[in-house]
Amino acid sequence: MALIYEFMANGTLGDYLSGKKSYVLSWEERLQISLDAAQGLEYLHNGCKPPIVQRDVKPTNILINEKLQAKIADFGLSKSVALDGTNHDTTTVAGTIGYLDPEYQSMQQLSEKSDVYSFGVVLLEVVTGQPVILRSRTTAENIHITDRVELLLSTGDINGIVDPKLGERFDAGAAWKITEVAMACASCSSKNRPTMSQVVTELKESVSRARDGGGSGASSVAEPAMTHVDSGMFPQAR
Repeated sequence: MALIYEFMANGTLGDYLSGKKSYVLSWEERLQISLDAAQGLEYLHNGCKPPIVQRDVKPTNILINEKLQAKIADFGLSKSVALDGTNHDTTTVAGTIGYLDPEYQSMQQLSEKSDVYSFGVVLLEVVTGQPVILRSRTTAENIHITDRVELLLSTGDINGIVDPKLGERFDAGAAWKITEVAMACASCSSKNRPTMSQVVTELKESVSRARDGGGSGASSVAEPAMTHVDSGMFPQAR
């Protein structure tokens, strides 16, 4: 038996975020790639019976084709879960440090929300252009991207969050929204995380706005307007 896969000519999302590829993804391209990946995860969670948890969502497992379309790859750690969204059996923790759901890591019970956490971390990398873990210059400790972004969010300056390689070429309102969506996904508690369906809805809106050219230019006072999800699911706009 042979498996035939689509040839993904442009490597992985990780190649672009790490600088391995010299091409700098535009704001719209970043949003579209994120949406493609989110839709892939949404299908695994809602289109498969029983649902499938990918269990190792990270930039190097998001492949990019010649049209800069993204596909989720590497299902070596994937696992099906119960239709009620939980796996009551204790499972051996698997995944990649930095992207691993802390709740799953501590309780060893897997659900779709573990993928949501990992995707949130990836989304933060897409927005910031920074690696998931950085070593502190002062304490020599490793600092996770969620902690860095949380600190930057408190300053109210979106320019300090978005990848500086984009310059002023991004929609500040969408950047606020996507950053807060990502932070909600990466909540330590699975109960506070959105579903991938909710994330897809938010990303679709941002992609549409980017294509229409709305809100071009970085304004530190621009804020998101999340209208498609429960108000308690995502952090409130500042």
